[in-house]
Amino acid sequence: MTEAGLGRADPSPAARPGDLGPLAPGQALAELHAGNHRFVTGMPRHPNQDAGHRAAVADGQHPFAVIVGCSDSRLAAEIIFDRGLGDLFVVRTAGHTVGPEVLGSVEYAVTVLGTPLVVVLGHDSCGAVQAARAAASTGTPPVGHLRAVVDAVVPSLRRAAERGVEDINGIVDIHIAQTVEAMLAESPVLAAEVTAGRCAVVGMSYRLSAGGVRTVAAVPAGFAPAVPPAPAVTPAPAVTPAPAAQDAPTPPPGAALLQGAAPAAPAAA
Repeated sequence: MTEAGLGRADPSPAARPGDLGPLAPGQALAELHAGNHRFVTGMPRHPNQDAGHRAAVADGQHPFAVIVGCSDSRLAAEIIFDRGLGDLFVVRTAGHTVGPEVLGSVEYAVTVLGTPLVVVLGHDSCGAVQAARAAASTGTPPVGHLRAVVDAVVPSLRRAAERGVEDINGIVDIHIAQTVEAMLAESPVLAAEVTAGRCAVVGMSYRLSAGGVRTVAAVPAGFAPAVPPAPAVTPAPAVTPAPAAQDAPTPPPGAALLQGAAPAAPAAA
């Protein structure tokens, strides 16, 4: 997927002092690649990091890309893309896992701030992917909220297994692409922005030692992602009279689980 194929420019908003002005999704992607090239070759410009620009963006922000990245301390988006204040809207979680807060942040950027590009940024040797693979192989889930991170990576492990991919970095690429798909499937708002041609979504993988990024998945602006239909509304059940005093009360659904008992087996067909 070339940068030009990711979408057309929107000429409507005027350029603002200190920023790049309105960019098409493909132009935004080209800016990221250009900044990463400067970083890799040791010739960064550190743009938009001076006191003047700090003052210029104090009253408002117009980032040209959303970065949904892994929380790894070596994956600082503004550094590896050689950008500055107001350029990138960055959301980071371990393993770039996606939940309601992440999706809400992305939706805010693309609908309120008009950001034309969403990037899922993963990296080689991802610790979250390794933790998920270790948990799957041993059958021992991690304790605490780390389990939520591992559970979010498990679908990517399954997809990798189906494709016969065992290399950790190959699994990481699959997980990046899976995250792109999950964001569009779980956010009709983002999918609508992509369909309308106002935004594109790209998955990138970063090399920790070399410092370069490469595109592993791309959904161009104007493409209509498959969005699952909304669930059917189930009518509320009729209210039944309370049991007589001499009758044993009927436990509410899930009561057995709350009491620590095993759920009853389903009845035979």
